[in-house]
Amino acid sequence: MSQLLTPARTRGFLRATAAAVALSSMVSAAGCGSSDEGGGDAKTTAAVHAGFPVTIDNCGVTTTYDEPPSRVVTIHQHPAELMLALGLRDRMVGTAFPDSAVLPELRKDYETIPELAEKEPSFEKILDAEPDFVYGGYGSAFAENEGRSRKAFADAGIDTYLNREYCGGKQVTMKDTYDEIRTIGKVFGVPDRADQLVEDLEARVGQAAGTVEDEPEVPVFVYDSGDKSAFTAGGRSLGTELIRLAGGENVFADLDDVFGDVSWEQVVERKPEAIAVYDYAGAGSVEEKKEFLLSQPALADVPAVRNKRFVVLPLTATLVGVRSAYAVEDLARGLHPERFR
Repeated sequence: MSQLLTPARTRGFLRATAAAVALSSMVSAAGCGSSDEGGGDAKTTAAVHAGFPVTIDNCGVTTTYDEPPSRVVTIHQHPAELMLALGLRDRMVGTAFPDSAVLPELRKDYETIPELAEKEPSFEKILDAEPDFVYGGYGSAFAENEGRSRKAFADAGIDTYLNREYCGGKQVTMKDTYDEIRTIGKVFGVPDRADQLVEDLEARVGQAAGTVEDEPEVPVFVYDSGDKSAFTAGGRSLGTELIRLAGGENVFADLDDVFGDVSWEQVVERKPEAIAVYDYAGAGSVEEKKEFLLSQPALADVPAVRNKRFVVLPLTATLVGVRSAYAVEDLARGLHPERFR
C-alpha cells in the first residue's frame, strides 16, 4: 500500500480510516478495560470524548487532538506497556522492538498486538498498519536519516508522540513518569485511569523507598554494556533517580547525560559496592555480562565484583514508563535485602 500512496493521499486515507473506526473502537473499549471510565457504551463514548479538543506540546511539537487516536503503533516496548496499563489494547494496531520480558499482567494483551519488526520498523512498514498515531520510546523511533522523522509522519497525516525522556535538557525523575502517564491518558480520553495508575505506582514507590529510607546509601555502578569501556547510566537518566529512591547512589551521577561511556579505571576509582546490570536483547545475556565483569583482573578489587553483588534490572524498567516503579522495589531489595526479610 505504502508504495502506491502519495503523502497527500495517505493523509486522506488515514483520516477517513480513523473516522470509520472511531465509533467501533470506542464501543469495543467497554470490553477492554474502559469500564473504569463509565458503565456502558453510551457512558464510555461520552467519557472518552470529554475534554476534547486537547492540545499537547511534546518535545517542541504541538498537536491538537479533536478526538482520541484510534489506530496506534508503538515503537519500543515501554510505550506499549504504558498503553496496555491504561487499558488501551483496543487502540493498538502494531508494536515493535521488544527488548525484555513483558510484565506478567500485561503479557497476554501484548502478545495479541501485531509485531511490525524486531527493531525499529521502516516508515513504509508503519504506514502499512494504517495508524493515526505513532508513540516512540527512544529518539531513534523518529530517526530522520531512516525516513521516520516526525515531519514525515505529519506529512502523511499521522500524529506522533515521543517519550519525554528523550526531549533532552534535564535530569529525568519519577515525576516525568507520572506526567507521561497523565499526558497519554489525556490524549486518549482516559484521565481517570491515568490518575489511578499514577496513584498505584506512587504507592509502590513510596512503600519501597520508605522501607530503606534510614539505611546508608550504597554506591552503585550501572553496567549496560561494553568491554573496551563501560556504557553506563549518567546523571540525567531515570536510573539515577531509581537508585536514589532505592537507597543507593549512582557513582556516575556526575556524568552529564542519560547514558555515556566511562573508563574501567574510573569504575575502579569509584569503588561501587553494587552493580546494577541492565538486561535487554542484543547486548549479551545477564550471565555473560556477569562473567565478563568477574573475569577482569583490573576489577578484582572493586567491592561489588569481589562480593559478586549484582542487581539485575530489565532495561525497560529503567525508562519513563510503568515499569520504573517496579524497578525501585527490585533495587531496594537488592541493595538492602535485610529490610525485606
